[in-house]
Amino acid sequence: MKNHAADIVACDFFTVHTVTFRIYYVFVMIRHSNRRIVHFNVTQNPTAEWTARQVQQAFPFDTAPKYLLHDRGSVFNSYFSGQVKKLGIEEVKTAWRSPWQNPYYERVQGTLQHEALDHMIILNEKHLIKTLSRFIDYYHKSRPYLSLNRNSPIPRKIEPPGDGKIVSTPILNGLHHTCRRVA
Repeated sequence: MKNHAADIVACDFFTVHTVTFRIYYVFVMIRHSNRRIVHFNVTQNPTAEWTARQVQQAFPFDTAPKYLLHDRGSVFNSYFSGQVKKLGIEEVKTAWRSPWQNPYYERVQGTLQHEALDHMIILNEKHLIKTLSRFIDYYHKSRPYLSLNRNSPIPRKIEPPGDGKIVSTPILNGLHHTCRRVA
């Protein structure tokens, strides 16, 4: 898996319910090599056309990965496959009802839900996008990962004790915090 991780991006949808009982579908794409969320977006009506457009927006100008890993959902139909093929991406579909075959995506989905969305009452689409954007920024820059040697997807610099005292900054109204040394 390590030999091909740089060439694999995984994607899928999960749902979020708002305070007014609207259902939003969150589309997330994650790169296997560094656990970075490459792209996300929200819709109430996921179609193959919309999903293919998300892939095109995520990988402009020959930046597409070699493989795109996803499940066999109805949105990943022949239209979607054709658009992805035009980008030079080979689809890898998981077996029916086998989320364990897409573990990096499943882990990211769980993280987004358990560490951010389960603690928030989502008001509308704008609020959902703002919440996810803030959490993903924290996820990329501050959250430690054992698989990345306790660093974040965007590596943090080492801050020795001589650099000053530790200052904690709240994120998502204090749900999480970033810590930095300040002189």
